[in-house]
Amino acid sequence: MTDSPAFADSELFLNRELSQLEFNFRVLAQAQDTAIPLLERLKYLCISCTNLDEFFEIRAATVKTALQFKAPLLPDNMDPQLALDRIYEISGRLVRDQYALWNEVLQPELSAAGIRILDREHWNAAQKRWLHHYFIHDILPILSPLALDPAHPFPQILNKSLNVAVILEGKDAFGRKGGIAIVRAPRSLPRIIQIPESHSGGKDDYVFLSAILTEFVGDLFPGMKVKGAYQFRVTRNSELVVDEEEVENLASALKEELHSRGYNPAVRLEIAKDCPKKVLQLLLENFNLTESALFRINGPVNLNRVVQVYDMVKRAELKFPNFKQGKADIDDDDPFESIRGGDIVLHHPYQSFNTVLDVLQFAANDPHVLAIKQTLYRTGRDSKIIEHLITAAHNGKDVSVVVELRARFDEEANLNLANQLQEAGVQVIYGVVGFKTHAKMMLIIRREGGTLRRYAHLGTGNYHAGTAKVYTDIGLLTCHPGITHDVHSMFQQLSGLSKPIKLKHLLASPFTLHSSLIKKIQREAKLAREGRPGHIIAKINAINEPIIIKALYAASCDGVRIELIVRGACCLRPGVPGLSENITVRALVGRFLEHSRVYWFGNDGSPEIYCSSADWLERNLMRRVETCFPILDPALAERVFTEELDSCLRDNTQAWQLSADGRYHRIVREQDTPQHSAQASLMAKLCRKR
Repeated sequence: MTDSPAFADSELFLNRELSQLEFNFRVLAQAQDTAIPLLERLKYLCISCTNLDEFFEIRAATVKTALQFKAPLLPDNMDPQLALDRIYEISGRLVRDQYALWNEVLQPELSAAGIRILDREHWNAAQKRWLHHYFIHDILPILSPLALDPAHPFPQILNKSLNVAVILEGKDAFGRKGGIAIVRAPRSLPRIIQIPESHSGGKDDYVFLSAILTEFVGDLFPGMKVKGAYQFRVTRNSELVVDEEEVENLASALKEELHSRGYNPAVRLEIAKDCPKKVLQLLLENFNLTESALFRINGPVNLNRVVQVYDMVKRAELKFPNFKQGKADIDDDDPFESIRGGDIVLHHPYQSFNTVLDVLQFAANDPHVLAIKQTLYRTGRDSKIIEHLITAAHNGKDVSVVVELRARFDEEANLNLANQLQEAGVQVIYGVVGFKTHAKMMLIIRREGGTLRRYAHLGTGNYHAGTAKVYTDIGLLTCHPGITHDVHSMFQQLSGLSKPIKLKHLLASPFTLHSSLIKKIQREAKLAREGRPGHIIAKINAINEPIIIKALYAASCDGVRIELIVRGACCLRPGVPGLSENITVRALVGRFLEHSRVYWFGNDGSPEIYCSSADWLERNLMRRVETCFPILDPALAERVFTEELDSCLRDNTQAWQLSADGRYHRIVREQDTPQHSAQASLMAKLCRKR
């Protein structure tokens, strides 16, 4: 393998945080695209807002922590102060673009379509009367305003909660002079209120809670004069920090952390654009933030809440057309017979996740099934997975479930479902200290004749019926003896103490996946040096692992053709002369979230294709339990290649190209080239007609 040329880290790698921010501009571009139905554009806008919230809660918070400890950011070694400055600068541009789109484009277009989200200045007399009545009867009794004075210091402000800072004039009943008061909006209050048609005249008239609070806040302070009311919201660090090696009970420790997460250090302050300086300074000082972390908002500070309108408005012509998910070719009366007939590949969301649920339900009630083993990272509410696992336990099956308590923002839900499973007699395992269990595996052990046969499901996405309708993922149902033996071995390692078990077919983090990827990249490089074609294609959500990136650079210098499809953060610089001239990186943003991980290696005409739960991130390859499984059936391997890789590489409607400077440019279809959308073509191929 050729050594990659000598470049500084800043030249070798793009900054992860800044690259992740770029993803939100691509999402926002969907909201700006007039070819997309209007309410879907609204939804994309809201997604870009919620993405930015999470970015500040996790990624920006990580940078602030690095700054606190004076640690450079990896892999590019960017100074954390510089990174933080760039984050605030770029985020400011994104926020301006979001609100310009809302104020100047989407809100007027929605209004023209009969869907009015009414600002205070546009309320007529009848609307204002109804809203005032609503405030008096449905909002005011729940509020607890707090005047700031020596006896009432600044209150605790919950992460991402809606608040109003009120400037008051006059004296109250106790003779106290007016000043500043804080009104917190409890999370029990709806953020979007629909005005009845009988009082408004419009079928779809809506108002933000923040507008109602700001307009009628004076009713909370009778006898006082309101000089100004300004909505604000603070975003806090939401990482949970638990020293797993020092706690006796991980579940109890997480419960304690969850109670305090909403009040962790602040990373961003959003506030109404007309807020006076004295209020700004008070808030910045209280939250220990600099002015760079301040975002003046031209509209509601909780703009993402308008996504509720998408669900409330029943206007099919303003949304994507409905589609009916396809069904896998599997016998409902005996799915195990179908799996014995050959491996089955599922491609979500084009094919229904119900196939997996049906197999589990059948297993739960099948008298020949003796045991079920399952990993759970995210499941969603009212999960059929949980229901079927409990049924299996009640039917006398040995059921073991690895529940990952540290799945970000699902910690509380997973604690609850773990308790639910334990109460039903399921053996619950909380994974391995220091390693999140992110692998997606299900194993069913069945007695058939005088022998035991194993059946497995492996996937790139979570056992979550909701996300399986909007995320692209690959699943494999198999009874292949080698693969199912490997899955069984992985469950052994998760549930008991043992040395690493050698796997024949699966690649697994943190043991073999990273080293195996390096070897496969080096093999392609060797082929290229020998004058044979070296070719690598990978579809992943993110890449930052420096050894992998350097191996790709070296392979590129050897002449290997490397095509990466990376949805989110990409720290690799493509197209750098003398380093990565043979590497291209593209990203797809469409109706569905591209989530599947697929790796393909040319292998001198005998290609290998793998699907995985792991991105090429340091955390996935080094600090998580992940699976990477081969597609062994040649016909299925060709299908996965065609549907997941080739189709994405040919997309000229929803694809973006990454430049060496970290910027993305939308791919423009050449005039003589037929239009191709990867997602649309798969819907036409795999989905059933309504």
